[in-house]
Amino acid sequence: MKYSQATDYALHAMLYLVASAPDKPVGVQQLAEKLGVSPTYLSKLMTKLVKAGLIVSTPGANGGYRLRKAQDEISFLHVIQAIEGTASLLECSLDHGDECMIQQVVLDAERQMEQLLASKKLVDVARRLPATTD
Repeated sequence: MKYSQATDYALHAMLYLVASAPDKPVGVQQLAEKLGVSPTYLSKLMTKLVKAGLIVSTPGANGGYRLRKAQDEISFLHVIQAIEGTASLLECSLDHGDECMIQQVVLDAERQMEQLLASKKLVDVARRLPATTD
């Protein structure tokens, strides 16, 4: 399975926000430099994360993005769904209806993957990161 580069950037941006001071806004320029991505492109991704309720945007010279949810509530699945949506990633292209045995196996695998991603919290990964002096 593969997810988009946008999701990869969003996961890394969220991990950075979780690992740094969660109450202090981080500017898009700082995030973009840290991730090596265009600030314009990153702003579009951050807007999706704002709309999903994961972060808030604070305007102004000292503004930026900070967490809206408690950091220990944010899972990988939250971020992935904020960027990719909630549609099924795996679908049988043949129209067999609910009896399709292949579709049943694939959907079961997708449910298991979603459960795993929902149980994995960004804060747990952030705790394993080496301390930075940013």
